[in-house]
Amino acid sequence: MIRPTDLREWRDNAVVDGTDHKIGVLEAVYVDTATDEPSMATVRIGLPTRQRLFFVPVAEVTVGPGYVRVPYTRELVKSAPSIGTDDILPVEDEEAIFQYYGLPYEPGADGVRQLARR
Repeated sequence: MIRPTDLREWRDNAVVDGTDHKIGVLEAVYVDTATDEPSMATVRIGLPTRQRLFFVPVAEVTVGPGYVRVPYTRELVKSAPSIGTDDILPVEDEEAIFQYYGLPYEPGADGVRQLARR
């Protein structure tokens, strides 16, 4: 099982797709607030002055020396919902990320967000 502390150790490693094409760099890990298990990660993509953080699920990631492999194509991740490098994910935008990847979205009671950055 992947633990949030383990994923944080992979920060700044390359994120690659199933064919080892580099997508970007692992920026942060978001956990499910109900279980405290890793749910999403952000991948930093773009030129240094124009970078954005794109969300990708982490349920099926594999790791190797210097990389995190996700089971999604580079094109799919680059089209995913994103935020600026200094932005915070608004709670009302969480559901769109899950819908994009065809995953169920379960907000917490009283509108509590499902994702929390760790």
